[in-house]
Amino acid sequence: MSKKVLLTATVLSHICQFHKPLAKMLQENGYEVHVAARDNLSEKNGLAAEYVDRFFNIPFERSPFSSKNIKAYRELSKILKENDYEFIHCNTPVGGMVTRLAANKYRKKNGTKVFYTAHGFHFYEGAPKKNWIIYYPIEKFMSRFTDTLVTITTEDYNLSSKKFHCKVVHIHGVGANSAKFHVISDEEKASLKSELGYKENEKIILNVGELNANKNQATAIHAMKKVLEEYPDSKLLIAGNGDKLQSHKDLIKELDLNGSVELLGYTTEIFKYMNICDLLVACSFREGLPLNLMEAMLCGKPIIASNNRGHRELVDNGKNGFLVSVTNAEEYADKIIKVLGDSDYYVQNSLDKVEMFKDVNVLSELKDLYKLNE
Repeated sequence: MSKKVLLTATVLSHICQFHKPLAKMLQENGYEVHVAARDNLSEKNGLAAEYVDRFFNIPFERSPFSSKNIKAYRELSKILKENDYEFIHCNTPVGGMVTRLAANKYRKKNGTKVFYTAHGFHFYEGAPKKNWIIYYPIEKFMSRFTDTLVTITTEDYNLSSKKFHCKVVHIHGVGANSAKFHVISDEEKASLKSELGYKENEKIILNVGELNANKNQATAIHAMKKVLEEYPDSKLLIAGNGDKLQSHKDLIKELDLNGSVELLGYTTEIFKYMNICDLLVACSFREGLPLNLMEAMLCGKPIIASNNRGHRELVDNGKNGFLVSVTNAEEYADKIIKVLGDSDYYVQNSLDKVEMFKDVNVLSELKDLYKLNE
């Protein structure tokens, strides 16, 4: 009988986006990998099939108050009863909570080990008071249903290791794809720029993320007014979809930036844009540990980012980029101008900083978690 592992999250896209390397590693080490999540991907997408032996479509909802989570608990309990899992590795706040509640009796009965990866607690330095009132007590209580809590930021580790009721470890994220994202030659960059329709002398500033209020792309758009005074041929490329699409279009038109800010939409070729850009800009109010920053750093790019928990983990101020005030467009513009004036200075610093966040290093940490290195 093969060993079994169950990976859970509120939605399937989370597993596909962040945990393929883990699923692949587990399969290669003789585990049968099951996944339980709500299927928010189309069947034609095909993402779910890779490195997954069995998928369970569970009606998790993001809201902890949704009655559908009661049904999710019941369906998950049935799956746990029918399968003898050696490990259950859960993710996302609601998916992680429902899974740990359903799994608790199997921890006691079968010795099943339950891991929970916190991709960024809702409570953090500078978070709204209500986040601490609501989410902190819940996560602290749920730690009693957890064998190992996996944190991916130092701030989360420092807090939970002192206050929670379970073993806490720190892992350097989910692993940035070092085979796909890497430094290319100047000749390759020029060719890629031409392929994507940009001139060789154009300065490219890239922003990646869902178009929503938290990602705060409007600040980057405002910053371009001042950047263009110094670098009139520069362009801001924004990759992503979301509910702020129309308001961003309106803002670009209002600021007369139609030729200087491009909304790329969702793209499967983000690695190409990472390679042609001169720097990455990130303006979000909150982050766990953003993968897009790591991917840019693997390509040797400087980062201009808002001063929040996830960005502080990756950006050494003045070395591989700068941390700035989240809504201060002028400060963003000043740092963008500074970096564009000498972007080569930051390349090696970015490469050095991202080393521990590479997939090969994170997979080694995950093997330690699952005791596969012993």
